[in-house]
Amino acid sequence: MHVLVADPLGSRDDPRPERTCVASRQNGPVDEARLRQLIDGIRTGEVSPDAAVAELRRLPFADVGDALVDHHRALRQGLPEAIYGPGKSPEQCVRIVTELLDHDTGPVLLTRTTDEQRKAVLAEHPDGVVGSGCVAWRLPEPFRPYRVLAVSAGTADVPVLDEAVFTLRAYGFEPDRLTDVGVAGLHRLLAHLDRITGADAIVVAAGMEGALASVIGGLTAGPVVAVPTSVGYGSGLEGVTALLAMHASCASGITVVGIDNGFGAACAIARALRVPA
Repeated sequence: MHVLVADPLGSRDDPRPERTCVASRQNGPVDEARLRQLIDGIRTGEVSPDAAVAELRRLPFADVGDALVDHHRALRQGLPEAIYGPGKSPEQCVRIVTELLDHDTGPVLLTRTTDEQRKAVLAEHPDGVVGSGCVAWRLPEPFRPYRVLAVSAGTADVPVLDEAVFTLRAYGFEPDRLTDVGVAGLHRLLAHLDRITGADAIVVAAGMEGALASVIGGLTAGPVVAVPTSVGYGSGLEGVTALLAMHASCASGITVVGIDNGFGAACAIARALRVPA
């Protein structure tokens, strides 16, 4: 997730040669295809040496003011960098989105947006797709050959679940969605048992006491990512009770993300279900 950070590079008057400076900024392997394209451009004269140096500086990350945009996130993690909206001004969102769209080729995802942020970024880049409080550009056709099921315990948990669903779409999945099947009426869940046992991985969003994650964890062999939500009454403690219950689940091996973190649940699924080489 992209967050605001201080500039770690210090003085811009570094006396070291450009080659050393580029190496010091390198956070991961250079994109081989783009590097070959640069070399070919220099060889044919289409790219000047100065332009090539500027591009090499941009390959690891780019300084756009208050943010350092990570262009190697997908190379290191298999997932493109995403932009976390809260705490950022509309202008900062526009600069970061523009940098990613101009210099990367993968999907660009802006999460947890305000009306002002959406209005600003869509004015600059009107082809964005809005959904679940997020905006995405270059949504791919599904390319991950996995069956992912996204399940909510109650209707009130759906906004968190849908953030996970939207993020999964941005990362190449085509998730199935099953809502309002919590333990207060367990027969509703059992009516969809084939969908549960047939899934390669499941996201479960649940508030209150968070019991649904344990139930589903006991029904399927695939990875289960549990998302506690802040839905519930007083002793629900705004999701803390569900969070602790999911951590204490007797269904072994459940992954638990932070309260209301649908985005993080989708990323956990994407890490678990990599595209075969």
